[in-house]
Amino acid sequence: MEAAAEASMLNPIALFLAADLVVKGIMIGLAVASLWSWAVIIDKAFRFAALNSQATAFERQLASGRSLEDVAAQAGPNPSHALPRMLVVALHDWRETRQRGPLTDTQGNLLISRIDRALDSIIAREGQRVENGLGVLSVVATASPFIGLFGTVWGIMRAFGAIASAGNTNLTTVAPAISEALFATAIGLAAAIPAYIAYNKFSIDAGKFTGRLESFADDLQAAVARRLGSPATSQPAPQADAFHRAD
Repeated sequence: MEAAAEASMLNPIALFLAADLVVKGIMIGLAVASLWSWAVIIDKAFRFAALNSQATAFERQLASGRSLEDVAAQAGPNPSHALPRMLVVALHDWRETRQRGPLTDTQGNLLISRIDRALDSIIAREGQRVENGLGVLSVVATASPFIGLFGTVWGIMRAFGAIASAGNTNLTTVAPAISEALFATAIGLAAAIPAYIAYNKFSIDAGKFTGRLESFADDLQAAVARRLGSPATSQPAPQADAFHRAD
């Protein structure tokens, strides 16, 4: 008899079925939140892996010595990845301005300023896109333990009320009701811990990726500035090595 009672206290399904409606609702809500956070975690893991892999492949193309015109042409007029899209926008503004003839210093500064604003806009939109979904992880990580604790408190209050009504304080009578209540906290922690770890990990990944974009934008602006100050500004196709930061 005692073995059966002990087994039921360790059986999640039995604990769920024995809980009252409020605690059951809390358990179901926490389980849904956990599944939602895991969906975000899996999605973000694949997205960041793909973004970084594509960025590395693009940087290798630039380092291969091919002209930026060729790299931009291969990327297409509207690349999905931010790095080639930044290159396409910068080259488009460069060509559009150069077609009007030689540039004065003021016109060159305006060109750099226009490229800077366009690149900043791309970086801002991409930063928002890669951070999309992190709010879900943040909410699950911070709220789940407290929601589970509320279920535990509610379950314990109900258990004590039942004990008082029965007039029996035997541990065998108290333990199952307490186990049901504590199970809500366990579910809350099970939902919160992975969400908390993933939120911090993906926040760092998002910051690193945004920094990668900002570094490339600085390289593009520096290359345009050097080209504007060079007597060879009439050459329409800058080389890829001009867009890498000097050592």
